[in-house]
This record gives sequence, C-alpha cells and structure tokens, in this order.
Amino acid sequence: MSQAQQNDIGAAVRQVLGDSLGYLYPAAMRVAVSLGIADHLAEGAKSPEELAELSKASADHLRRVLRFLATRGLFEEDAEGAFHLTTASNLLRTDSPLAMASVVNLLTDEMYWLPAGRLDDTVRNGTTAFPDIFGSSLFEYLEQHQDSGQTFHTALDDLSATEHGPIVANYEFAPGSTVVDVGGGQGGLLRAVLEANPDVTGVLFDRDVVVKGHRLDVPALDGRWRVEGGSFFDAIPSGADVYLLKRILHDWNDEDSVRILRGCRNAMAEGGRVLVIDTVVPLGNDPHPAKLSDIAMMIVFDGKERTEAELKALFAQADLRLERVIATPGSVSVVEAVAA
Repeated sequence: MSQAQQNDIGAAVRQVLGDSLGYLYPAAMRVAVSLGIADHLAEGAKSPEELAELSKASADHLRRVLRFLATRGLFEEDAEGAFHLTTASNLLRTDSPLAMASVVNLLTDEMYWLPAGRLDDTVRNGTTAFPDIFGSSLFEYLEQHQDSGQTFHTALDDLSATEHGPIVANYEFAPGSTVVDVGGGQGGLLRAVLEANPDVTGVLFDRDVVVKGHRLDVPALDGRWRVEGGSFFDAIPSGADVYLLKRILHDWNDEDSVRILRGCRNAMAEGGRVLVIDTVVPLGNDPHPAKLSDIAMMIVFDGKERTEAELKALFAQADLRLERVIATPGSVSVVEAVAA
C-alpha cells in the first residue's frame, strides 16, 4: 500500500470516527446556551474560571467544552486561555437582534434529541418514532405540554425573524393585494410584508392557541390586518391574492401537503398565487442546509424537504403550476405557483 493510500485511509478513519461522535457538538452548544456563556462574554473575554463562577459550573469541564466549540468557530480561545465571542456566538446573546439561542434550545431539546436516536426505526418503518416516544404526534404534544409549546413557537419565531428581510426584499407584492399567511404563527412574516408594502392588507391564519399571541397590533399597521383561527386542513380564508406557506409543507408528507395546497388553490382569488417558502434541495453531493433539515423533518414530523421537481409534482396534484423559484440570501427559497 502506497503512502498516499495509507493517508487516504487514515483520513477516512478520522472522518468516520469524528462523524460518529458528531452528536457531541450540539450537546456542547446546549451547554453554552443553558449557561449563558455568550451573555457573560458580552463585555469582553473571560477565563474559564471567571465564566465558571458566573455560570455556577466546573471550570475545567467548561474550559474543555468551550475549547471544543472553538474548533468550529463558535467561540475563540486566545493564547492566555481566555475565551472571546465570535460572529456566531454573538447570535446566542439574549440581546441579539437575530436571536438564535432559542433555536439551539429547541433543536437540542428531547423533542428532537430522542427521535434522532431512533432514526434507524424511522428508516425501517417509514414513519417518525415521535408518537412511540411521547405518546402523541408533535403538534398534539405541543398542545398538551405548555412549556414545550413555548419552546417550539419561540424558536420558530426567532428563526423566522432571520429570514423575513431577505424574503420581503426578493419578492414583489402587488399594490392593493391581500395576503394570507397560512400557518403564520404569531405573524412575523406577515408583519414584515405589511411594513414593506403599505398598500397591502393581510390575514394571519393559524390555530387559535397560536394566533392569540400575534405581533401585528402596532400603530403603523392599523386597519390593514385581521386574525383568523382554524386549521388549514379544514377551511382557509378565501378571496386573497397571495397565500404564504412558510416552512409549512416541509412538516407534512406528500398527501397532506397536497391537501394544504389544494385548500389554498380553492380559496384564492382569480389570478391568485401560492408562495411556498422552504428550503429547496439541490441535486448533487455537495453539502446543503436542506439536506440536513430534511433529516430533522423525517425524525419529528414525517415531513421532508423537497427538490424543485418534487414541489412541481405536488403542485400538479393540487391544480397548480410552478411558475418560478426565487432564491434568497438565506437558506429558503420562494417557490411561486399559479393556477394550472
């Protein structure tokens, strides 16, 4: 065996070993968030001993965790052993305008963590192990467990806040149009649309328990919005020009996704449009956020991220036609569909 072959095999062994322990990185991120390390570093670098005193933790164990996180740029360790914030860890501060600590809390919560440990069962059975673990589907579980529901919806709202600007900047809403945000949570995206388009009116549509916490009641939007509670599997507000489905379809299997799309198709005004705002899985072997989040959808929701061809096929079943795909600087794209 040549030296080059030995080097290749050695690198492959390190890759397999490292990937097998990959779950330790999100576990370490959860530690940093739960101990508020980013907030403790807001005013400048600190030693592990100082951070341990502030966070009531073991200095040695904390140092080792932060050293590990620094290998991926979440923190930075200097020559004296003190730790500094980076661009990434600044997002974990409680005063960050783009708050990501809540997202880390959700994605490392047992709601995701335990089903991930049952991925082999999910692949064998073709369905999520979530009900087997928690006794109900995710959305039923969230309604039954208030703290988990708060964790879930706070994280989704904070994640969405990082995406609203690029979406609004890259899609033109016609003056005078009415927009329905289907499954729109507390209305962050709809608020961004209305703020950027003063001639547009909107409807926030989601379950009653969700929309009661909406964030639309601000003076600048007076008279331009209303809230409706309900299920998008029953009846969707009718007569609008644009129906937004942001990070909705990826939660559901193909059959349910077609039901949601058909509900929008039946509700929309003549000449209306449906905007599916999700990650679009590219072809090829290169890494992409959609390929990672696709596994998360699999383990928790029985959902999936889709390719452009797969979205086109869903649209066809709902009497819609894919018109165009508009990329944004973030991980999501705006996939526009019109009546077939």
